Amino acid sequence: MFGLFGGGTPRITPDEAVAGVADGSVQLIDIREAGEVQATGKAKGAKHIPMMQLVQQCDPRSGGGADALDPAKTVALYCATGARSNQAGQILSKMGFKDVRNLGGLHDWVRGGGATERA
Repeated sequence: MFGLFGGGTPRITPDEAVAGVADGSVQLIDIREAGEVQATGKAKGAKHIPMMQLVQQCDPRSGGGADALDPAKTVALYCATGARSNQAGQILSKMGFKDVRNLGGLHDWVRGGGATERA
């Protein structure tokens, strides 16, 4: 199913995201800014990579990318509402990530039963 935010990045349900992070099949990325994460915490198990640093930290061709981000493994992204994570998903797909999904917002993670933690 495609997202509501301009199409592009397929959605992942909150239940699928929580289960995938728990079993290690999903890499979860919080793309919000540091102040947002500090104010609300983040999904437990998520990596925090602000959207403005996404290319720098995640491009597998750059060699200096996000340690442990596997382009062949499912990546789920979230932000505050799902709009930025939709855009970020399109960016990661262009970088060669094979299965990129948009979770939506942190509230979707919580709705799926996911725990949060302070960064």
